[in-house]
Amino acid sequence: LCLLPEKYMEFDLNNQGEIDLMSVKRMMEKMGAPKTHLELKKMISEVTGGVSETISYQDFVNVMLGKRSAVLKLVMMFEGKANENNPKPSGPPPERDIASLP
Repeated sequence: LCLLPEKYMEFDLNNQGEIDLMSVKRMMEKMGAPKTHLELKKMISEVTGGVSETISYQDFVNVMLGKRSAVLKLVMMFEGKANENNPKPSGPPPERDIASLP
C-alpha cells in the first residue's frame, strides 16, 4: 500500500499531479501489456467515469484498491512482489490425461 504514491509519481511524467494518456501508455508498456490509443482512452474513461482525460491520484488509488484490482496485481507482479510467496515450480509439467481436464 505504501508503494502507491511512489508508483503514481513514477508515471506522472509531467509532475502535474495527473497521469495522462502518454503516461498510461508508458505504464502499460513497462508492464508488458502495450495498448492501442483507443484502448488507452477507454481505460482512462473507465477509471475517471468519463469526466476527465487524465487520472488523478484519487482515481489511481480507487482503481488499485477497488474490486477490479487487476492493475495492482500487474504492478505487483511486475515488481516481483507477487511471486515471493508463490515460486514457480521447476522442471517439466506433470503428465495429464483426459480425466484431469476441466
